[in-house]
Amino acid sequence: MAKFSANTPRRVAVIGAGWAGCAAAVELARHGISVSLIEASRNLGGRARGVSVNGLELDNGQHILLGAYSSCLQLMRKLDIDTGTALLKLPLQMVYPDNEDGMRFIAPRLPAPLHLLFALWTAKGLQRGDKMALARFSTTARWMGWQLHQDCSVSELLERFEQTPRLCRLMWHPLCIAALNTPPERASAQVFLNVLRDSLGARRAASDMLLPRTDLSAILPARAAAFVTQHGGQTLLASAVSSLHHTENGQWQLNTRQNASVDTAPPLYDGVIIATDVATAERLLQTLASPPPSLPDYSYEAITTCYLQYAATVRLRRAMLALLDDAGQKKWGQYVFDRGQLHQDQAGLLAVVISASNQACELAQEELAKDVASQLAESLQMPELAKPLWHKCISEKRATFSCTPGLVRPENRTDLPGLYLAGDYTKGDYPATLEGAVRSGIAASQCVLAGFKQTSK
Repeated sequence: MAKFSANTPRRVAVIGAGWAGCAAAVELARHGISVSLIEASRNLGGRARGVSVNGLELDNGQHILLGAYSSCLQLMRKLDIDTGTALLKLPLQMVYPDNEDGMRFIAPRLPAPLHLLFALWTAKGLQRGDKMALARFSTTARWMGWQLHQDCSVSELLERFEQTPRLCRLMWHPLCIAALNTPPERASAQVFLNVLRDSLGARRAASDMLLPRTDLSAILPARAAAFVTQHGGQTLLASAVSSLHHTENGQWQLNTRQNASVDTAPPLYDGVIIATDVATAERLLQTLASPPPSLPDYSYEAITTCYLQYAATVRLRRAMLALLDDAGQKKWGQYVFDRGQLHQDQAGLLAVVISASNQACELAQEELAKDVASQLAESLQMPELAKPLWHKCISEKRATFSCTPGLVRPENRTDLPGLYLAGDYTKGDYPATLEGAVRSGIAASQCVLAGFKQTSK
């Protein structure tokens, strides 16, 4: 990195305006850095963005945040976002439709850990053996400090903790898939424990479930971009970076298709954060003249959200219900959300989430929507749900990396001075979640600031 005086204005390019890039850009702007937030698409938000569907502003996938997502919530507060308005707060719960062979587990608003003890005591659909197994898991995990000597799969962990088959089917497996988007037989037990530590093992509010009331782009990325502009930076949409060049004076040059079409030299930056998906980051790193940092060869999991519109009078008894999925019976849905209870303009709209949905992604949209509608009609005992007015299935085939045991993830800092990585795939305690992305973006920005401080001495 080039040598700077204390008064030298710094310029940093953040490539990618997903949640990691937005978090990095805001943190840098807060510290007086001139930030260029550069996004290849015309929309902010990356893999958690708003989309227009039949005149409604929705998300490319229904998301759940947790009260444990401290970095996300802190970032929202820094952007003056009213989380009480933007997010519907629900107590930790796992509730299935009444007619299904499920369970009803709802944590009351009591101090931790009393809220979990009371929820366990009053839970319906669990036998005494199931409740004892759940209590044993919580007690043992706390005693272990939520740490394993050696990582293993979630399935192995549950077997080691003698969890009952019913409890695994109704609670642990759905929680694992929702949190890690990886089937329990392939999912990292340590990462799963990290999430449980910060939610079930922390203060009561940390276990709250937070449902976005509006599209995610409007909640955070749009506010982040405005913040950057207000602090002297800029946001460039539809601006794909084609290559990187490290100049002789230690600065960075970004080449874009827009640069190539004009007869001017590309701008120079004192630091670069690549906050894109892994494939794009790998492509950009390969354009460097020096040996590029290597990234792991990730495998990926899909997430599908099926939006089904019914008459405005259709309303579920809860804003969110768990569903018993069974691929063999074409029951793909794992959770259903009543969007009408989140937004007044979306009455009658249901969102059904299918995590780790690689098999469902192979189906035609029409077939998948028909299967999901049939599942809802049967599970909820509401025959009218079999025939929605319209549907839209949105699949992100590379929504998350497969969060497998012992996976080695790259650091934010690279071996090249002034070049950093940000994204939910980088090293951290969390799986590929919004919280993981925001934490990574903040960590990358802190690396940049530390580098500037060092070169100013």
